[in-house]
Amino acid sequence: MSVVETRQGRLSGVERRGIHLFRGIRYAAPPVGELRFRPPEPPEAWGGIRTADDVGPASVQPAPPIVGFARSLLGTVGSKTSEDCLRLNVWTPGCDGERRPVMVWLHGGAFLFGSGATALYSGRTLARRGDVVVVTINYRLGALGYLHLAELLGPEGPVTSNCGLRDQIAALEWVRDNIEGFGGDPHNVTVFGESAGAMSVGALLGAPRARRLFHRAILQSGACHNVASSHRATGTAEFFLNELGLHPTHDDAAKLREIPLPALMDAQRRTLGRLGFATGGLPFQPAVDADVIPYAPLDAIGKGDAAGIPVLVGTNRDEWKLFTLHEPRARRLTEEGLLKRVAKLLPGRDAGGRRHAELAVETYRRERLGRGELSPFEIWVAFQSDRIFRYPAARLAELQAPHETRTFSYLFTWAPPMLGERIGACHGLELPFVFGTLKHPLLRPLGLRGGAQLARDLQQAWLAFAHTGNPSSEGVGVWDAYDPELRSTMVLGRRCFIEHAPLESERCFWEGRLPE
Repeated sequence: MSVVETRQGRLSGVERRGIHLFRGIRYAAPPVGELRFRPPEPPEAWGGIRTADDVGPASVQPAPPIVGFARSLLGTVGSKTSEDCLRLNVWTPGCDGERRPVMVWLHGGAFLFGSGATALYSGRTLARRGDVVVVTINYRLGALGYLHLAELLGPEGPVTSNCGLRDQIAALEWVRDNIEGFGGDPHNVTVFGESAGAMSVGALLGAPRARRLFHRAILQSGACHNVASSHRATGTAEFFLNELGLHPTHDDAAKLREIPLPALMDAQRRTLGRLGFATGGLPFQPAVDADVIPYAPLDAIGKGDAAGIPVLVGTNRDEWKLFTLHEPRARRLTEEGLLKRVAKLLPGRDAGGRRHAELAVETYRRERLGRGELSPFEIWVAFQSDRIFRYPAARLAELQAPHETRTFSYLFTWAPPMLGERIGACHGLELPFVFGTLKHPLLRPLGLRGGAQLARDLQQAWLAFAHTGNPSSEGVGVWDAYDPELRSTMVLGRRCFIEHAPLESERCFWEGRLPE
C-alpha cells in the first residue's frame, strides 16, 4: 500500500509492477445542488486514510452515436455517469520526493462524451517508460460544462460559463498543490489532450487563469478554433433555455439547478440536433466570456501570451474517416452530392458557395492525382479533415512559432494494414500508440500490433517533450522546430521523417476561409 499526504488528507493507493496507482481522487467538491452550473469549489478535507481505488463516475453524457472500436477510440467506453464526477487518477513510479515531469491528460469526446478513466488512457506505460507522473481527469461535459449565460445574466449571476474549462483549471491547481507528494514536479507540467481535449488545451493557452499552471502543451487533433464567440454561445444558451421553457432571468436561471437531470439531457439532445452537431459543429464548447477566456485564444497566442510554453501540435491524415463509419451515404457520394456538401460549409453560399466548392474540389483532386484518392468520398474526407482539424493545427503552430522557438508539428499517417482504406489514419487512431494500449480488447479488429515500433517511437517523443520541451529522440531522430516558411512537420508512419509543408495546396486553400 502507498500512502500520500495531500492538502485534504491522506490517500492510499496500490503498487503494481513498480507503478503506484491512485484512482478517483476528488480535486473539487461535487458540482451538484447549489453548485450545479457554478465554478468548482475545493473538496472537503477528511481524517484518517482514504482509499483511492475506485475511479468514480464519469460526467453525465448521452450515449455516443458510434459503437465498437470507434467508441473506444473516442474514449467513450466505460463507467457509470453522474454529476458528481470531478475526479482524477494518478500513475507514478514512486511517492518518493523525486521531481519527475508531470503529464496531465484531457480526454476528448466533442465536449459531450468521454472519461479520463477509460482503459485506453492508462498511464502505466508512459509512467514506467519515461519516469513521469501521469494524471487523467474528468470534467463537466455538454450543457452542464459549457452552457454560456454570462452575456444574459452577467458573470455574477446565479450560474456561470465555461464550467468544464474551470474544472480543468481546478485540476491543474490540484496538481500544483499536491503532485510533489506523488513524486512529481509542479514546475514541469505538460498538458496533453486529443480532439476536444486538445481543443481544451488550446483554450487554456489563451486563459490567463491557467498561466503558470502548465509549462508545455501537446495538442492531438485539436487546436484553438473551437472557442465560440460570446454571441454564438449566447444564442446556443437561449435556444437551450427555450427548450426547457425558461427565460434569461435570474429567477429562471436559478431554476436550472432544480430541473431534473433527464429534462436537461433531453433539452441538450434537441439543441444538438437543431444546431449542427452532425456536420462537425460543437454547440457546447468553451466560449469567450470576459473572465476565464477574455478574448479569442488565437488572438492571445498571436500577441505572445503563450510565449515560453513549448507546443507540439498535429493531426491524423484521415481524421474524418472515423465519423463516416456509421454514415453509409458518405461512401456513395456523387460529384453533385460532394459539391452540395462542400458548398454548405464554405462562405458565400448560393452561387458564391458553389464557386468556392468547385475550387475546393478541384484543389483537392489535383493534389491527390498521384495517390489515387479521387473518389468523392475520399475528397470529402480530406476536406473535412483539413477544415476541422489540420488547418486549425497549422494556424496555431504558425502563430506560436514567432514567440516560442520550441514549436513542433506532426502528421500521423499510419493506417492498419487490414482496414487501411476503410479507416485510414483516422481520428483517434494515435491514442493507443501514445498510451501503449495497442492490445486493448476493443481494438483487436484494427490489427494494431504491427504498429508496436511506431508506438515506442511516439512514446519516446512525447516523453522527451515532457522532459525537455523538445520531442527529438532516438526513435524519430531530430525533430526540426516549426517555421512558418518551411512548415517543418514530422511524419509519423511506417517510417518517421521530416517533411516541409506537407499537403500545402490544401492548407493554402483555407487561408482566410475559416474564422478565427
